[in-house]
Amino acid sequence: MPSRLFPHPRPAWQRWLLLVAVSLALVVVLEAAHLSAALLLGPMVAAIGLAVTGGAVPVHRVAFAFSQGVVGAMIARSMPASILGEVVRDAPLFVGCVLAVIVVAVLLGLLLQRWRILPGTTALWGTFPGAASAMALMSASFGGDMRLVAFMQYLRVVLVAVAASIVARLWHVSGHGATPMAWLAIGDVRAAALTLAVITVSVWAAVRLKVPAGPLLVPLVVCVALQDTGLLQVTLPPLLLAASYAVLGWSIGLRFTPDVLRNALGALPRVLGAMLALLTLCGGIAWALVALAGVSPLTAYLATSPGGADSVAIIAASSAQVDVPFVMAMQTARLLVVLILGPVIARWLGRRVQT
Repeated sequence: MPSRLFPHPRPAWQRWLLLVAVSLALVVVLEAAHLSAALLLGPMVAAIGLAVTGGAVPVHRVAFAFSQGVVGAMIARSMPASILGEVVRDAPLFVGCVLAVIVVAVLLGLLLQRWRILPGTTALWGTFPGAASAMALMSASFGGDMRLVAFMQYLRVVLVAVAASIVARLWHVSGHGATPMAWLAIGDVRAAALTLAVITVSVWAAVRLKVPAGPLLVPLVVCVALQDTGLLQVTLPPLLLAASYAVLGWSIGLRFTPDVLRNALGALPRVLGAMLALLTLCGGIAWALVALAGVSPLTAYLATSPGGADSVAIIAASSAQVDVPFVMAMQTARLLVVLILGPVIARWLGRRVQT
């Protein structure tokens, strides 16, 4: 699409070259600032800039799905099946936190709907905490505007990623320098090959069966099960992880197209306010978790962050003093609840508010 930056259509390879170059530059800057998840945030910011200036490039759905699978395997690597015992043991804690975040999100959605800032059930789908792509796709079947839902969901994902990165940086008190990353390391070649095979088959099955958020969740579950039985040692080369983070960042950022931004411009200030309020209220829930359950502050904040499970996983894995299994168990539990109950909540509350 023509724009000031791209007055004439440019070949895709030139736009890809620009996207990669800007992404690398931002990653270097963010890494120098010791900001968590720089490998995700740099490409995300670069893609947003490219998209809103008319230079968007397509990220193939296979690459996007496979990258989600890699992140799912990364989560599984630090989340053994024994975490289910922890969830059962602390069921009241998990149920309370999951429901609290969902209730807060739904109330904000109802306010946006009642004030007629967004049409129909769009506001409800837009504020559901988790599975951004699934919420956008599912909303079209239940009376929502998929483009506005995508705008809200990915705006929230960006805000969650940025806020969680800042909080992680503020709570990172270790004085030890980061261990240099051996980017060319592969580890156990056989284990790495088996891990890639499991990810590939799991992602293929998830897409084939149309499982909501399946490319992330199915490899996660399969890798947890195989790892717990000793059949698989999840092994992911650093370069593969870096490439997957970049693809996810680009996929998120490139959804901020000029059309989506133009359609959402009128609602932007109040939508942004609602998203910031959601983050703030979830921060309050995290504070209660720290005070009442003795959970570490950063672990509590990441566990109650409203969605963006892949972003939160990357941040948690790259931050010191974080209970990654607890964080991902909380995020996964809420994601499953939202996927199951989202259509029911949207239809029921949508009818009641409209009547």
